[in-house]
Amino acid sequence: MISVQEALTIILEHRKDFAVEQVPLDQAIGRLLREDLLADRDFPPYNRVTMDGIAIRYEDFERGQRHFAVQGTVAAGMPQQTLQAADHCLEIMTGAILPEQADTIIRYEDVEIKNGAARITIDTVKARQNVHRKGSDREQGARVVEAGMLLSPAEVGVAATIGKAQLAVSQLPSCLIISTGDELVGIDQQPLPHQIRRSNVHRLQATLAKHHILADTAHLMDDLEEVTRRLEGFLGQYEVIILSGGVSKGKFDYIPEALARLGVEKCFHRVAQRPGKPFWFGQAPNGTVVFALPGNPVSSFMCMQAYFLPWLRASLGLAPTPYPKALLKTPVTFRPDLVYFLQVAIEYDQEGRIWARPVEGRGSGDLANLADADAFLQLPQGRTAFNAGEVFPLIVYR
Repeated sequence: MISVQEALTIILEHRKDFAVEQVPLDQAIGRLLREDLLADRDFPPYNRVTMDGIAIRYEDFERGQRHFAVQGTVAAGMPQQTLQAADHCLEIMTGAILPEQADTIIRYEDVEIKNGAARITIDTVKARQNVHRKGSDREQGARVVEAGMLLSPAEVGVAATIGKAQLAVSQLPSCLIISTGDELVGIDQQPLPHQIRRSNVHRLQATLAKHHILADTAHLMDDLEEVTRRLEGFLGQYEVIILSGGVSKGKFDYIPEALARLGVEKCFHRVAQRPGKPFWFGQAPNGTVVFALPGNPVSSFMCMQAYFLPWLRASLGLAPTPYPKALLKTPVTFRPDLVYFLQVAIEYDQEGRIWARPVEGRGSGDLANLADADAFLQLPQGRTAFNAGEVFPLIVYR
């Protein structure tokens, strides 16, 4: 049995380097950008008016002029207009190009317009006010977004602004999630008294979908020959296989033996943690990575959060998962010499601190308890008492 840190280190040593693919802009959200986004022209591309009002020459106001004949009206989207005379102004709308011979905008709230003339009603005006200067945000050719960013709506908006209909992003791995066990039936079936529905695969599939991976699913019955035969086919089709169940010490836990038969290298089996102690990890000769998780729902879900998602981030070229820290709200006693991933609900106080309130469940099979909690608080090995107010890493899933 190895430590949590050793297990994570081994997993990250087996990270992949995914290829690059082009995706439409409307499918890029949440993907890892693999190209710099450069300004195709100045940002903004012209001297942009930022207030509805009138456009004047500042030098006219500075020498005392307060009344201006309204020459016309300029809307956003019109070609650039020209201010014809010193005693003239143009009514102008937000987003329009600043007219030639004008340099300052007086907002409507500070102007009175009657009978085709505008009177400025304030005494203080700054030169070039209410004008977003051409190129003041970024100049043409400047890097606006650097490769390596996870694309959010902000970066998608930048890409649209520079005319990128397609973006280069990291490919995502082909994944298969496999449930095991004769006791499992489909979610659309009515289970008999000795059966339960297959929930783990859907929970794990939803976890991957949240990270834009559309995983396939399969099920294996408790038969060593069938398990071996079907796993052999799956190993040739997918870059990642995630199994749920069949990795403990029961007489029908065939996954480790079947993987050994197929030449899959076992990197570790059993981690000093609760839940999830029987966790198995390895790699096939063709490079397929295998995460064989315990079958208990809390165990499999926790292992996905604490191990698979950091592996995915590393494989995409992202920095390690930045876990926040939270204060334990009530004391906890845990006697086994294991890392304890405690289920907690998150609360915030008026000072902006994060508190982790333990959510008591009935062990790693209590899947309903996951719906009451928001995260796992990682309590270190080698202690039995954890005091209220102590700070520990928080693995948030909600």
